[in-house]
Amino acid sequence: MVGKTISTPKNLQVIYEDNHLIAINKRPGDIVQGDKTGDIPLSEVVKLYIKEKYNKPGNVYLGVAHRLDRPTSGIVIFAKTSKALPRLNKLFAEKNAKKIYWAIVKKVPEKKSDTLVHWLKRNPKQNKSYAHIKEVNDSKKAILDYTVIKKLDSYFLLEVDLKTGRHHQIRSQLTAIGSPIKGDLKYGFDRSNKNGSIHLHARSLSFIHPIKKEIIELKAIPPNDPVWNACS
Repeated sequence: MVGKTISTPKNLQVIYEDNHLIAINKRPGDIVQGDKTGDIPLSEVVKLYIKEKYNKPGNVYLGVAHRLDRPTSGIVIFAKTSKALPRLNKLFAEKNAKKIYWAIVKKVPEKKSDTLVHWLKRNPKQNKSYAHIKEVNDSKKAILDYTVIKKLDSYFLLEVDLKTGRHHQIRSQLTAIGSPIKGDLKYGFDRSNKNGSIHLHARSLSFIHPIKKEIIELKAIPPNDPVWNACS
């Protein structure tokens, strides 16, 4: 990130904030945490937002509890305190957060709703996961439920209830049943979206607040484009 500056986060979509947590509606193309590209990550933009909003001197604490793929949009939640982070990590690790995604596909699945169970094997060089029907060496079990909830002009909207959190899980599992996500060239869609996004959106997140012990239910509006707009 040498030579790069962080612009004022005017376009940051904050959908929830308290003393311990902050949830953002991530735009497609944003990276959650710094990587080898050197691009400014969302975590740094959120830190600047907190620093400016509360006029905080010095460094701002922000803990990354989970991530979304770069071309994906939707809910990302961060810990604002060192007390909240390990509890948030535990909550996700123990699958105590309900994650619902929206995915747009061109080819409708054979069944209107189904539970998909695959064994995913990751190829680090390709940064890609392959779905297998049976367990193979170094694979991890992946489970999701999907339901076709709307027919669009040329596409179908699926609601996905993620049961496990594997690398590129929804992308690889939907491809395995012949329904790759719109724009997802890596996983078999015939063409990319102009802005490099894919039509996969982390729509909602429900969990028990790690400090307050209250039920938190969050929803994120999909990006503003003609196909997503047709889903509302």
